[in-house]
Amino acid sequence: MWNKIAGIILRNRILLLVIIGLMTVFMGYKAQFVEMSYKHAELLPSDDIASIDYENFHKTFGQEGNVMFFGVQDSDFYELNKFNDWITLGNDLKKLDGIDAVVSIAHTYNITKNKEKKRFEFNSIFPDKLDSQKQLDSIAAIAESLPFYKGSLVNHDTDTYLMAITVNGKIINSKAREPMVKKVHEISEAFVKKYNLKMHYSGLPYIRVEVAQMIKKEMKMFILLSLFITAVILFMFFRSFKVVFFCMLVVGLSVIWAVGSMAIFQYKITLLTAMLPPLLIVIGIPNSVFLINKYHGEYILHRNKIKALQRVVSKIGNATFLTNLTTASGFATFIITSSQILKEFGVVAALNIMVVFFLSLVLIPITFSFINPPDNKATRHLDSKFTNKFIKTLEKIVLNHRKAVYIITITLIIFGAFGISKIKSTGYMVDDLPHHNVIYQDLKFFESNLDGIMPLEIIVETKKKGGVLKLSTLKRIEKLNDSLKQYPDISASLSLVEGAKFAHQAYYNGKEKYYKMPSSNVKNILLSYLSKAEVKGDVSIFDSFMDSTQTKTRMSFRIKDIGTTRMEKMEQIILGHVNKIFSKDKYKVTVTGSSIVFFKGTQYLIKNLFLSLALAVFLIATFMAWMFSSKRMVLVALIPNLIPLIITAALMGYFGIPIKASTILVFSIAFGISVDDTIHYLAKYRQELKLTYWSIRTSVVLALRETGQSMMYTSIILFFGFGIFALSDFGGTVSLGVLVSVTLLSAMLSNLVLLPSLLLTLERLITNQSFKEPLLQIYNEEEDIDLDALKIATSEIKDEVKKDTDVK
Repeated sequence: MWNKIAGIILRNRILLLVIIGLMTVFMGYKAQFVEMSYKHAELLPSDDIASIDYENFHKTFGQEGNVMFFGVQDSDFYELNKFNDWITLGNDLKKLDGIDAVVSIAHTYNITKNKEKKRFEFNSIFPDKLDSQKQLDSIAAIAESLPFYKGSLVNHDTDTYLMAITVNGKIINSKAREPMVKKVHEISEAFVKKYNLKMHYSGLPYIRVEVAQMIKKEMKMFILLSLFITAVILFMFFRSFKVVFFCMLVVGLSVIWAVGSMAIFQYKITLLTAMLPPLLIVIGIPNSVFLINKYHGEYILHRNKIKALQRVVSKIGNATFLTNLTTASGFATFIITSSQILKEFGVVAALNIMVVFFLSLVLIPITFSFINPPDNKATRHLDSKFTNKFIKTLEKIVLNHRKAVYIITITLIIFGAFGISKIKSTGYMVDDLPHHNVIYQDLKFFESNLDGIMPLEIIVETKKKGGVLKLSTLKRIEKLNDSLKQYPDISASLSLVEGAKFAHQAYYNGKEKYYKMPSSNVKNILLSYLSKAEVKGDVSIFDSFMDSTQTKTRMSFRIKDIGTTRMEKMEQIILGHVNKIFSKDKYKVTVTGSSIVFFKGTQYLIKNLFLSLALAVFLIATFMAWMFSSKRMVLVALIPNLIPLIITAALMGYFGIPIKASTILVFSIAFGISVDDTIHYLAKYRQELKLTYWSIRTSVVLALRETGQSMMYTSIILFFGFGIFALSDFGGTVSLGVLVSVTLLSAMLSNLVLLPSLLLTLERLITNQSFKEPLLQIYNEEEDIDLDALKIATSEIKDEVKKDTDVK
């Protein structure tokens, strides 16, 4: 089959180049329409109970993760000019398209009773401009005395003042959010610059916009870095600008195709998919290295360019196809996770890894057929003293020191088992950001000085129309809120209870002692007053906290980013209090919100990624069984690739790197790539068995000599290629890059030392008849296609064909 493919490629060079060129133009056109994702990663499947609860909450009460927070620390905050500018700041922000409401101590409302009209009136406490310091001090005292606002907008212990803005639900998940946040930042920075203050920013809309900007910036940086690093390493190996250029051409086209395919599938750029272009560059280069190395090696043997190019496709096309298939399988297993972000990552990665293989297999032979054959300088890398010395050392170890190899392997397994036992599983909403990052620091600022910012919602459903306004229900809600006040990680709630207390206080002319739950009789009066209330501005205290039938109500909390482990315990604590207070016969209580969905999504993802890793091992083992037709050989082939995973997991345990979504990815990706070396080695080993009349010892050595150099080249490229991700501002990306680099480097050594050692030790036990006669044949090196059949319209190639025929 590969003989025919080689013939098709070399006979149809111009046609294939035109097709690839047109496809690249099309993909490049589509690529310009790819967009950034501004949504929080959807980790849970749509049919998960937590996802359903969250969606039902949105349908009833609207968006909850749509508040941006601003905070300043200033001991002289209540200075007249400064406070007037603070009022103006809030008013200017409120005018922006996409901002629904602004709340701060200067943008608060009070409830007053109109005795004549028997209704409540909601009025802004502060005017748009204050005339004197005395007026400011007087009104500020009133605002801060209201229990409804205490502890939520001001912290006098640290002189911290909060402003919160509510972002429109349509804006929050669209690209319009980006310029809106930029404008908000410009307006607020003008204020702090004037008074030499520092503004702290947080809230999910702000965090997501800033993270999206960082992703976009890093995507460009890593594409350039990966191209530069791989180009430098390729030049160091091959000492040829032509080789570097054509390798860069292949992976450059693959990046265009990858981004174009994202646009075709209508996938947006996320933290994961942003890594795909540099990943494809790093993963795609080894294809070219194996093909070019083989081309140079073949050309040295017989000095016939076309025959060498034909043999490149015929001899290693099959093995290269399988190595790319196994790598793609490692990524494709993410599709089973039911997480949309991972599904998209898996689909695009798996598809485009096979695209890289196709482009490499077609473009490398075609482009090298148009240029002069390699001279002695270009093939000098095959006789590298360092490389040959390294391979010779490996030969000695494999032939003479196998016992030491096994002792070291067993020691590493024991070392690994102990390290794995120390691994912990946790995740934070912003744990991908380093602690010195301003987003992380500002989040901790709010958690230290005010409350957390992560939304936590408790939905109380009474199962009866108007049930949420019953005094018995309100008292239960109050009791739950009081019972949760003992936990410092959770803020006080905002609910109908707080609104009822505020109205009760207003009914008794604002006296603070009446900020409490009303009696049954007074409650009915309050409802009458509220039904006729005159609201000024955009105040909606009660309507957003119950549904139209008054059967459901919400308790809104903010919780600190305490991590998935503690969050799971906190959920159980909350449910424990809920079960004590609310009877299941009369009430249905649901705990939801972005914080709940995140921690459950992380747990779900980790569980499913373990399954995807198991599936990756199974799929790759199946491919290898198909290739080699030997169960024993598959087992032996898997061992050198599982040991590096154990070592990596151990390092995570020893260095305190937790199991989370970003670090779990390491294992499937690394396993899919590292097994490529095994396939190349075993494919060559089987070829040598036929040529050496089944001499296992000779075949092991010859296979090591021929594949060792390419394996070393590709492993070094992959090591430094993945290593560039250590420069990321995202902790998960750093962990992914460093851990995959370490895994692949140890996998190279394992495949060059442990795999040959196992083949020699087990000998006849594994190299049986089924391995000698596999289901999938690999090209016989002594056979060539009929070069006269290659109708390539250039006189140079015709002359080479004729010359080769004459030699024969």
